Amino acid sequence: MKSSMILGVGHFVPDHVVTNNDLSQFMDTSHEWIVERTGIEERRHVVPGHGDTTATMGYRASLIALNNAGITAEELDFIIFATLSPDYYFPGPGVQLQEMLAPDHTIGALDIRNQCSGFVYALSVADQFIRTGMYRRILVVGSEVHSAGLDMTTRGRNVSVIFGDGAGAVVVGVAPQHTDNELGKSKILSTHLHSEGRHARELAVISPSTQHWVSHIMNENNPNDESYYPYMNGNFVFKHAINRFSEVINEALMANGVQSSELKLMIPHQANLRISQYIQQKMGLRDDQVFNNIMRYGNTTAASIPIALSEAVSEGRLQRGDLLMLAAFGSGFTWASALIRW
Repeated sequence: MKSSMILGVGHFVPDHVVTNNDLSQFMDTSHEWIVERTGIEERRHVVPGHGDTTATMGYRASLIALNNAGITAEELDFIIFATLSPDYYFPGPGVQLQEMLAPDHTIGALDIRNQCSGFVYALSVADQFIRTGMYRRILVVGSEVHSAGLDMTTRGRNVSVIFGDGAGAVVVGVAPQHTDNELGKSKILSTHLHSEGRHARELAVISPSTQHWVSHIMNENNPNDESYYPYMNGNFVFKHAINRFSEVINEALMANGVQSSELKLMIPHQANLRISQYIQQKMGLRDDQVFNNIMRYGNTTAASIPIALSEAVSEGRLQRGDLLMLAAFGSGFTWASALIRW
């Protein structure tokens, strides 16, 4: 059976920076309040009408990843697109990305709806396709536009101060075998996926849905209907996140007979800096073993890990042969990890 590896990475974020002080102009919050609870200092938001959407940001990140991998879009065999904020209710953005990259190259496009864990889930799917020999090169994308769907008032501040917009992408391909250099060691070692649907409504957007469709919302015309804004039971999510993060990270380490001290880098989903710091302390990891960028971008959900991975690579934090851990927890609840020999 073949192994897969990450051939190239890329990311894109909108130019428009929104600071905590900017948010304090239209909701009752402050820079200190946000930093104390989340570690976030600023985030990026798309500017309406400037052309940045979930699909187009995914496209721009993908071009960088393809260039980094040294291949063209026509050499891809498949696309996997993870997001909770598609441009349309349907179809998903995978087909939009296929058309943008290579309209005559009619490869398959799969959409993943696992929110914060979406990128690791997508990476796992790509890994399995390549292991079984079905495909040789797969583009995996995480992209989100949160800013257009947030309640940017004091009522929604507990959620709205957290999220930002952006996209990241990787090209996954067949790993070389039986080579004598560090590249020959590169491969995705294992992925681990979990869910617990009993907590689905603790972090969710309830409407519109087939039970509360657009026509109902329009007929009701209720300005106090919060069902179409994100809801998060913050303390409940936090407590579950720190437990599930630890479990799924240890699961990957044990499956491969590895100690946490051997990790060159861990990139957790950028949900909350306090969660990352707690996990770091619990795992006994040094500051240089954990990569965080939530301070600059906020929580970009499915995009957070690939954005962070792209930045880590560009900063020289990873070299071929290094041991990399990816881990995520989010809505669903879902959680996942991937252990990678870079």
